[in-house]
Amino acid sequence: MNDHAEILELFGRYADIADLKEYSELPGLVFTDPVTLDFESVAGIPVMTVPLGDYVEILRASFAPFLATHHVISGHVVRIDGDRASIHAHVRAEHWVPGGDRWLVVGFYDNEAVRTADGWRLSHVKLTASHQENPHLAGVGG
Repeated sequence: MNDHAEILELFGRYADIADLKEYSELPGLVFTDPVTLDFESVAGIPVMTVPLGDYVEILRASFAPFLATHHVISGHVVRIDGDRASIHAHVRAEHWVPGGDRWLVVGFYDNEAVRTADGWRLSHVKLTASHQENPHLAGVGG
């Protein structure tokens, strides 16, 4: 598989972590350890660098209240410079809670990936929300 295709596949796996609630194998196939996260525009969480195991537990807790989620990530623009890559992509993420309500996030990812001995991995994830509906549902159950 070429570098571009492998980097794009990271985004499919990234979405599957939440959408399939698969927290065992996929995170290690997607992220470096540690990983830097920037979700400040969505939830006001400061930028942080955390061990992958800690992030997996954050993901598990964050997505537990949702009956289903669906992340569509498209329009990837990939720039590769040796063993580093930057990726800009569009995202539409829907998160359904009991009762039929949903939290919608529309925006952009500006991520960084690095080539490792095991293939490309996301080292920095930044989500910038340009629109949200029902953002109060982000904290349901938490």
